[in-house]
Amino acid sequence: MDLYQACQARRSIRKFKDKMVPRKLITKILEIATTAPSGKNWQQWEFMVITGPKKDEVARCYGRYVEFIMPPAGQRTPEQEEFLKWAYTYGGAPVIIAALCPAHGQPGIRKMNLESVAAAFTQLLLAATSEGLGTCWMTGPLNNEGELRKVLDIPATKELVCLTPLGYPDENPPAPARKPLEEFVTWIGF
Repeated sequence: MDLYQACQARRSIRKFKDKMVPRKLITKILEIATTAPSGKNWQQWEFMVITGPKKDEVARCYGRYVEFIMPPAGQRTPEQEEFLKWAYTYGGAPVIIAALCPAHGQPGIRKMNLESVAAAFTQLLLAATSEGLGTCWMTGPLNNEGELRKVLDIPATKELVCLTPLGYPDENPPAPARKPLEEFVTWIGF
């Protein structure tokens, strides 16, 4: 699959097959992620690849947050119940990848660090797509960041940027509607 195909094929996958992704394939995807551009070429990214019981703990952190913000049991819609189930399991994905960067108090450097990790994470998602794997860029779990940081033993010197489940998709969602390019682009002097 070429880059254009991967960009067009990438979807947010929320349902995964019960099949482990080989470590060698995860390594290949992470190697591509780390070829991304980065501010000052500092290569600020750090990735945590999480499986097994620790992955289940990470998922429960998100599930607890989602359950907290939802109506009580018996008052939820079927869609809310389904989302809650998903949050507690990350859709059954066998792997979760968390992306981090150095924490920094200077706003410009913090922004540069976050943008560098975002570039690498985008490449990670596209590489996973090209290998037939599913992902879902997630920042919702950061709403329970305190607990998540404890579970993953993340020091204060690191900023948790985002997470993704990773696995073999058990769904093929349609492409979402996209706004026309004219809404996003201003041509200057062209």
